[in-house]
Amino acid sequence: MTAAAPKAPAEFRQVMVGLGLAMLLSALDQTIVVTAMPTIGADLGDPQNLPWIVTAYLVAATVVTPLYGKFADVYGRRIVLLVGVTTFIVGSIACALAPTMAALAVARLVQGLGGGGLISLAQTIVADLVSPRERGRYQTYFAAVFITSSVAGPALGGVFAQYLHWSLIFWINLPLGLAALLITNARLKRLPERRHPHKVDYPGALLLVLASGAMVLALGWGGSRYAWASAPILALLCGSALFWSLFAWRVRVAEEPLIPLRILGLRIVRDAIFSSAAGLGAFVGLSVVMPIYFEVVAGLSARDSGLVLIPLMCATVIGATLSGRLMAVIRHYKIVPLLGLGVGTLAAAVAAWRVDSLSFLALNTLLTLVTFGVGAMLPVATVSVQNAVLARDLGTATATTQFFRQLGSAAVVALFGALALGGGRAALIEETTVSPESVHTLIMSFRLVFSALALCMALSFIFMARMEERPLTGERRH
Repeated sequence: MTAAAPKAPAEFRQVMVGLGLAMLLSALDQTIVVTAMPTIGADLGDPQNLPWIVTAYLVAATVVTPLYGKFADVYGRRIVLLVGVTTFIVGSIACALAPTMAALAVARLVQGLGGGGLISLAQTIVADLVSPRERGRYQTYFAAVFITSSVAGPALGGVFAQYLHWSLIFWINLPLGLAALLITNARLKRLPERRHPHKVDYPGALLLVLASGAMVLALGWGGSRYAWASAPILALLCGSALFWSLFAWRVRVAEEPLIPLRILGLRIVRDAIFSSAAGLGAFVGLSVVMPIYFEVVAGLSARDSGLVLIPLMCATVIGATLSGRLMAVIRHYKIVPLLGLGVGTLAAAVAAWRVDSLSFLALNTLLTLVTFGVGAMLPVATVSVQNAVLARDLGTATATTQFFRQLGSAAVVALFGALALGGGRAALIEETTVSPESVHTLIMSFRLVFSALALCMALSFIFMARMEERPLTGERRH
């Protein structure tokens, strides 16, 4: 059946609030844990296994994202959203009560199984309710949620761990999750469910889980837990390549593959995926490594290094808002992201060229231009994919885009981390007072980071330029 948009603006706003809360659950839990990790490790007496509480969530959330999209197309958006939020709440309770690091890692895995599809599900439901022409401006609200979690997450995690108790970073999900459940269930229940007679390709799903799971583990552990050339990392990479090959074979031979060829065969979808994966990966990678630069080179405290990231986050929201709103009123809607990505590429190149002589303000201004370009690209890429596919593939296509964005982000974060710390890791870790030589080494490492950043932005620009600019319809697809 076809979903009908809520007639009253107030009712539609309530739907958006519920979906925003669902997205916030998933986005916030990927950032709020980071600053509390040392406290958690000390309290549970197992600091050496701390990476598992990040890795477990990341692996689970990534591998289930395309499954949520397919289930949403088969069983309906509301039911699958409620299952995801409920699973996330159960995982959060288990995290808060975890007595050991092993129990916490398992609970984080459950959290990831629930939170993995919430972002793509929220985007799919908006696509059901709003025409492609109007969809861009609603995507900006979700971009704001994502950026808010990037800023507020580390701050909240630090406050809870330092002044209260680390378990509050998980207990806070209860009121947020229950509110999301009540609002979305009450409002979406009144709308007809959109379902399509798909079959779920479980063998293909298993191959995708194994391929992406091994890849995320390798990217997360490489250079930190194990050396890149170590046997465990090489085994994970080889296993991932094998399972990706088997998944590609399954896509070709299955009667109805998990990610249909009619979706992957569309050039507009492929270009949007590559553009958004490179751009979002650049943003996430930048937000992860820049605190290192701010603290070591600029001499800022951990708190202040988080504060100076705020302009970068705000620029992303401004870029997404401007680009999304202009989609509804201008014909050539790619012009804003192309300008933003082009300027961002040049800004990153200048940062790489002059990193050793730029003032702190000049560098932050250049990086703010980079994040503006990323923000301007995101809603255009998402809406272009949704505008290009059939209604029956809306959930699958949206989740597929989100899935490859997450894989791209994991790859770029691993690359930026390796480049940032490759040259000066030992000196920075071992020295109580960082020497001028170590600072210089780190600055030269960040020249490589900013060069990679420029490359990512250039790739995002190229694929956005290649992407077909189809007219946006003014009506919802049935």
